[in-house]
Amino acid sequence: MTATAHRPAAGSAMLDVAGLNKTYTSAAGDTEAIRDLTFEIKAGEMVCIVGPSGAGKTTLLRCIAGLLPPTGGDVTLEGQQVSGPPKGMAVVFQEYARSLFPWLTVTQNVELPLKEKGTAKADRRRLVNEALDAVGLADVPNSYPWQLSGGMQQRVAIARAVAYEPHILLMDEPFAAVDAQTRADLEDLVRDLWDRLGLTLLFVTHDIDESIYLGQRVLVLSGRPTVILEDVQVNLPNERDQLTTRSDPEFARLRAHVYDLVQKAKRGYRPEDATAGAAPR
Repeated sequence: MTATAHRPAAGSAMLDVAGLNKTYTSAAGDTEAIRDLTFEIKAGEMVCIVGPSGAGKTTLLRCIAGLLPPTGGDVTLEGQQVSGPPKGMAVVFQEYARSLFPWLTVTQNVELPLKEKGTAKADRRRLVNEALDAVGLADVPNSYPWQLSGGMQQRVAIARAVAYEPHILLMDEPFAAVDAQTRADLEDLVRDLWDRLGLTLLFVTHDIDESIYLGQRVLVLSGRPTVILEDVQVNLPNERDQLTTRSDPEFARLRAHVYDLVQKAKRGYRPEDATAGAAPR
């Protein structure tokens, strides 16, 4: 596949999250999951999000995807406020097996959102074939998900998202359930698709090494109620591979820095503590 002409130019405004708040209300009382969270992503960027368990990473992603209404603040995609699932966005979830229909073939699974979108049959066939080729599944179009390995099933889910031709792709810990070697292969696949297709990509992960290997920036979240602890710039070459990149001294420095931030977040450290001159606990 090649980058599509209708995607916004690299560096232009894509996603703006401003003052986002999400509070869950129940009989036991209110739980503030996200507090005044603000950041922006430009077209063509790959941004990763990490944070301690329970930091609200998935809640944030669901608010951005229009699947969960925020309590306050705004999410804007390409200048339009998000109030439901936007047309220019695709999402890949961690539980890929549950997102695929076992009674449909690989081709049919990838084609399904295109049918719902109203894409013409000839275009659907082309987009599906290109997407399967891009993720290395051109040889199994008529297989069923249950006949494939976990890594191959996740490639089907990625192909389905790519075939939709999104302007921005959200991925919620998509490789958490696969083995280490498959994970490395899928990381390289995502970087290759991002580079070739000109996608904007927001990738949520609990794996610090993965966030640095993939991202141009890493947003480190605090504990609940969630704010951004730091927006870490990843000063590594855009051309990356598993051996050379992970052996780079800058990779080690970034890993140590992000790890330290996550540990501080676990201990309850927040940005206002630094402003007040408080020492990290």
